[in-house]
Amino acid sequence: MKMTTKQRPERVIQFGEGGFLRGFADWFIQHMNEKTDFNGNVVVVQPIEKGMCDLLSAQDCLYTHVIRGVEGVKKTLVDSISRCVKPYEDFASYLALAENPDFRFVISNTTESGIVYRAEDKPTDEPPVSFPAKVTLLLKKRFDLGLDGFVFLPCELIDKNGETLRSIILRYADDWKLGAKFKKFVNEKNIFCNTLVDRINTGFPAGETIDVGFEDKMLNTSEFFHLWVIEGYPKLLEEMPFDKAGLNVIVTDCLDKYRTRKVRILNGAHTSFVPYAILNNFETVKDCVTDKVMLSFIRACIFDEIVPTLDLPEEELKAYAENVLERFANPYIKHMLSSIALNSVSKFKVRVLPSILEYAKRFEKHPKNLTFSLAQLINFYKSGNAAINDDPAVVAFMQEKSVEEILANQEFWDTDLTEYLEDILPFIR
Repeated sequence: MKMTTKQRPERVIQFGEGGFLRGFADWFIQHMNEKTDFNGNVVVVQPIEKGMCDLLSAQDCLYTHVIRGVEGVKKTLVDSISRCVKPYEDFASYLALAENPDFRFVISNTTESGIVYRAEDKPTDEPPVSFPAKVTLLLKKRFDLGLDGFVFLPCELIDKNGETLRSIILRYADDWKLGAKFKKFVNEKNIFCNTLVDRINTGFPAGETIDVGFEDKMLNTSEFFHLWVIEGYPKLLEEMPFDKAGLNVIVTDCLDKYRTRKVRILNGAHTSFVPYAILNNFETVKDCVTDKVMLSFIRACIFDEIVPTLDLPEEELKAYAENVLERFANPYIKHMLSSIALNSVSKFKVRVLPSILEYAKRFEKHPKNLTFSLAQLINFYKSGNAAINDDPAVVAFMQEKSVEEILANQEFWDTDLTEYLEDILPFIR
């Protein structure tokens, strides 16, 4: 490849090289570099042992992002990533990131199961397994060097993602006896923003040919719609001028209403129908919303059982829901159900279960369609379908244990769901 990444100061550390961040955060930064004086590149950290950094590095970290919808088609060559770092192969290079005083921002997307505490992680591990433990060691190196901390912009779809990340880092600080001064550094020299991201990103367009001028194995696709809501950092736009780049970013003192609406309706809809759809041989989201039977189920989940559990004005919620269904039907988007199925158990807990529990609380009965979706989630894991992609321990538990044991597993659900057993058993295959 003759093209090379444009040289700029490295200002962002990014945990994750998957399609979402490349079609969201890196695309945002690309636009800021082109339209403002941000002038910053991203260093990608591959947070797991096996990933796509080798493919990305083979292309000099260049790739094309294609956005498509009724608005048309727009291609962007993204050159905002300068290099990749793989902690499992070169841990010293990972820790060396702490030495660069230009680094200001840390962006991450390690899925809903990424911001978790793992007691087995130790400060001597090279690297520790969990994302927060890796960050703790990076911050400790930063602290030892006497440099300022970072602004964290986690994109994981969990409630209070920034606050949760900070709390786990502080827990490791206690476990590893890193000292009161280090904990003060974490609290006072770092900013942990709660954020919400919203864009349907569909990754590599498998089965399609899109001419971008070179063989792009990291080609990425998404819809036009994008929204990044960031809480708790009023001066962020002075450092990251999203607004001057014309990007849809909201900086607010409370993102709860945005998060609840998006997670319950858009993500909740996805997670409620994907296992059911895969078991019925559907392949894409668009296939589902253009099928009368499946669309009827999706609409019932959203309008009959999710929307009634939310506290925003009903008209606003219904308008957002209709917009979501229009986005699902985007004729240019081939959103594979198999990609949404990643870590389905943890996604169900975050995205769908709150609607089930709130519906039962408000209406004193179980929601028929969402309860059915829970049954289909269990069927999906027990089927051994090729689309299952989750922690091996989760998969083994779902496949080997009884339905009652699955519902009773509070590590999965944070509550005992066995009261739903009678509703679910008739639908178990």
